[in-house]
Amino acid sequence: MQTKLFIGGEFVEAADGATIDVLDPHDGSLLARVAEAKSEDVDRAVAAATAAKAGWARMAAADRGRLLLRLADAIEADIETLALLETRDTGHPIRDTRNLDVPRTAATFRYFGGMADKFQGSVIPVEAGFLDYVTPEPLGVVGQIVPWNFPVMFCSWKMGPALAAGNTVVMKPAELTPMSALRIGELMNEVGFPAGVVNIVPGYGATAGQRIVEHPGIAKVSFTGSSDVGKGVARQAADTLKQVHLELGGKGANIVFADANLVAAVNGTAFGIFHNQGQACIAASRLIIHESVAEEFLERFTTLARSIKLGDPKEPTTEMGPLTAVMHRDRVLSYIDIAVQEGGEILTGGKAPSDPSLAGGCYVEPTVVRVDPGARVASEEVFGPFMTVHTFSTDEEALAIANSVDYGLGGGLWTKDLTRAHKAARELHAGMVWINSYKRVNPGSPFGGMGSSGYGREMGFEAMREYSESKAVWVNIDAALPAFYPRG
Repeated sequence: MQTKLFIGGEFVEAADGATIDVLDPHDGSLLARVAEAKSEDVDRAVAAATAAKAGWARMAAADRGRLLLRLADAIEADIETLALLETRDTGHPIRDTRNLDVPRTAATFRYFGGMADKFQGSVIPVEAGFLDYVTPEPLGVVGQIVPWNFPVMFCSWKMGPALAAGNTVVMKPAELTPMSALRIGELMNEVGFPAGVVNIVPGYGATAGQRIVEHPGIAKVSFTGSSDVGKGVARQAADTLKQVHLELGGKGANIVFADANLVAAVNGTAFGIFHNQGQACIAASRLIIHESVAEEFLERFTTLARSIKLGDPKEPTTEMGPLTAVMHRDRVLSYIDIAVQEGGEILTGGKAPSDPSLAGGCYVEPTVVRVDPGARVASEEVFGPFMTVHTFSTDEEALAIANSVDYGLGGGLWTKDLTRAHKAARELHAGMVWINSYKRVNPGSPFGGMGSSGYGREMGFEAMREYSESKAVWVNIDAALPAFYPRG
């Protein structure tokens, strides 16, 4: 495991020698002591990225893409190491890191490797005698701050489009889960990325993160995290007029209509809320179900929830691991107390598991709570294996409940009626809608939200645009321009 900062193509100690204890959430054991970046270290990383930016931007786009493609190949070859690092660091079960997280990371780098030489400009039809062409130009040095829930995957979501567009990067992984990002830095060195193009500085948000946001040498900050912190990022970034991309929280509405295929809806809902222990901004955290099928659905769903195997995330048979940190586990458990205080009915779960082999870890049982749609637990992001249940009688009522929160990231719906499906998708206040599925992602499909879920998009052409400026160039070919001031 690499434990130093990655600056200018080298792994180096923090300037003051500070370190962060990284713990295994399964049993609380010390996984590693990682160098802690502070303001001075961020300044070193920005200097390295600045020194590298001209060469990287002028490199042929196909050559930038070729390096990203090599990185994707290296990630696939390194899948066992990366998957185990991610599992030990985050608590995400090995079956998921091996079969979803790391392959998705490679696929995203590969997608943007292919995009690098296909991100084209345009020619604008203007008056006769002029050629007006528009080219996308990289912003320069970009800062990227990623959360702890899918750290290896977010490396590709953030770095991929930024690098393909010709920018250099200073990335701060979360202090809880820095290991896989540092391994990506090692692989970048192995495949030949120029020194300084990517710099990785684990640290705390209040120090390293704040310095990234306020640094005058950084042209843009892309932040994924909570809505409250995101608002602070936007305020601080205004002082240097840097661009900001915010991918923030969510409170996903998952509507099951009376005509839905209940077997598919039960299984899709379970993946939507319990995958990665519910630690996902797009989690299906609010079940909004037609009253005529609610009891049958909930009987099937709670039976499934109780069958999910909690355990050591390194074991291939484990289906749900621990939450990523003790503090976060306690926060999720506190919302269960709040639900009870608000008159909620716990249908299943609602506590830490009783298995003594899990007592030293950050585990919470899959939890389903029936509450009023206006309850705190139905409007605030819990970010755990915690789903609220609400019933409806009309389509209008379902959409009103779905749109009653400030978030607008993802939402799903289950129905056999195509007209109803498209109408509901149109009416849902969300940046992404899944019909008869939930939580599907692809490197080519834009990912992002509205309202308190932030602004800007990850992935696809939209992400490339996030990391570029449009420059219009006017060329006078043969236009005769009369003197504007005839005496000139």
